Amino acid sequence: MADEHLLGLSTCPDRALAEEIAGELVERGHAACVNIVPGLTSVYRWRGETHRDEEVLLLMKTTRQAWPALQATVLELHSEELPEIIAVPVTGGLSDYLAWVTYQTSPDIASKKED
Repeated sequence: MADEHLLGLSTCPDRALAEEIAGELVERGHAACVNIVPGLTSVYRWRGETHRDEEVLLLMKTTRQAWPALQATVLELHSEELPEIIAVPVTGGLSDYLAWVTYQTSPDIASKKED
């Protein structure tokens, strides 16, 4: 069961955008839970220049089935030209928690907004 789960990572330029994206992902059933982690500094090259930006990290718990919709929602709402959207396979975890992630992101349940 664990191989169907993903941990999504995305950074946002500020808390307000992170809150908006996280809320929509959970409300739409694309993620069972999104953690918002403030205080991140990203160092990267973009268009030939090195940047250092304060950002907010989103940790998005989802499934492979829900991933395409999650990615589309982040792209729809994100303010950056090329937002970070990465999926990391979950290779283990508490089986009851992973079952809850599956339940919360299943198409039938997500539309009912239960639990």
